[in-house]
Amino acid sequence: MNLRQEKILKEIVESYIATAKPVGSKSLCQKLKCSSATIRNEMARLEDLGYLEKNHISSGRIPSEEGYKYYVANLMQPKELSDKDARKLQTIFKNHELALSDAIEACVEIISEMTNYTSIILGKNSIENTLQQVNIIPLKHGNLVAIVCTDQGIVQNKQFTLPANIHMQEVVKTCEIINKMLIGTPINEVSERLEFEIKPIIAEKIEQYETIYSIFSKTFSDFANKASETVHVSGKNLLLQEPEYNDVDEIRKIMAKFEDPSLIEKIDATNDEGVNIYIGKDSEFDPNVTVIKTTYHRNGSEGTIAIIGPKRMEYDRVVGLLTFINRELNKEDENG
Repeated sequence: MNLRQEKILKEIVESYIATAKPVGSKSLCQKLKCSSATIRNEMARLEDLGYLEKNHISSGRIPSEEGYKYYVANLMQPKELSDKDARKLQTIFKNHELALSDAIEACVEIISEMTNYTSIILGKNSIENTLQQVNIIPLKHGNLVAIVCTDQGIVQNKQFTLPANIHMQEVVKTCEIINKMLIGTPINEVSERLEFEIKPIIAEKIEQYETIYSIFSKTFSDFANKASETVHVSGKNLLLQEPEYNDVDEIRKIMAKFEDPSLIEKIDATNDEGVNIYIGKDSEFDPNVTVIKTTYHRNGSEGTIAIIGPKRMEYDRVVGLLTFINRELNKEDENG
């Protein structure tokens, strides 16, 4: 591809990203200071090379998947965040009262607001998480909430209804035994120790111990799953505001994919450093989307932050945004 063809491709990609309308030769003449005939010839050549496609409802061209890939690899420059957007994200990362998982969730909510695209976190929390505390909060009508938290700030609560023959004091007493014996235990070992060390003790001291044991066993089982894997999707419906998704069947298909854990997990399949872009078929999520993602590693936790949008995505802005987030997370990691 020669220099003029690259300029034409860049203009077409960026114009189509901004307007979602096919680009004709006349609109490029003034910008590139070429005749309409020259532009048409070059556009035809780019189409032959597979970088442009002809839109059937007009004489204009739109980028092909290969055109987007060439643009991203050779022509696109990441866009720096505005001071306002940078401050908004830095405020979250500098809030040391927030657990890492909460900070990243708040971060992706803001990403979706900024971009109007869908954001996803796929986290793998460290097995180094240890049990910090278990609390029982009595509610009305025999209900209670069991709260479990780790030394790294992962918290989960689960609500239960006690049978009429179970006294709340016995549940609280069991909770005290668990706290006394299991604080500092790695989360992935808690269920086993609960079964073989704690259960025999509460069997001696607590009536109806089987029912009470099942409350804590279920809580820790669910918690262990959350402590090892986190998936959070923000702005799922924002994708549907794009003109590419105006067909009911297409909307239904995309929404179903967001509910399919195996497809969401594919987004996390590779753990390349930096910011990586997967366009169309390369996304392994849907042939009509682009996935741009970055990974993080901090305090024993790791994961992926991904932004999903149409192939007609603002690549320069999203790459700039994820580069900033990657840098901030690494900075936090370095500062301990």
